[in-house]
Amino acid sequence: MAQMASVAAKTMTPISGSRRAITANTRCAAAGFTLLEILLVLTILGMASVLVVPNLGSLESKTFNAQVRGAISLLNYARRIAVVQGQPATANFYTADFDLAALPPARTNGGNWQAGSATGVRFRDSTEHEIDVEEVLVINFYSEGGSTGGTILLQQDAQIVAIDIDPFTGRVTSVVSED
Repeated sequence: MAQMASVAAKTMTPISGSRRAITANTRCAAAGFTLLEILLVLTILGMASVLVVPNLGSLESKTFNAQVRGAISLLNYARRIAVVQGQPATANFYTADFDLAALPPARTNGGNWQAGSATGVRFRDSTEHEIDVEEVLVINFYSEGGSTGGTILLQQDAQIVAIDIDPFTGRVTSVVSED
């Protein structure tokens, strides 16, 4: 019986040498990644790229849309200033390569807008005569609400935005079209 108790005690009490061997083997086995973990990470990265990549392509479009909104805001601001102050106000539109820093101190009470991501700025007057804006386009608004009128055409790649300025009311509207 004593011998059986001794054998049972040895089997139940771990020997320090064999314990190290078990722990070392366990650590080596857990050092790598399983196939399931790698597939899970690749799936998450794939899903993230599907969400991120389309947004990178439309970044230029968002910048262009922000510039169009800025141009419309400038025109509405100049119109409002002319009516409230009772004197003419101007809105100046400059091409992307024009150096605004070279301008003398502002003589305009409407404001300036410069084409950044817009690749083309054109102007169509009330007689349907269309010209490319080479440096500056000046739109005047008058105290009774009228303006010089016309249509400003802003283009980026295939997207064209037409900003119409009514010569009688000075009302500003925009139309987006794709070529």
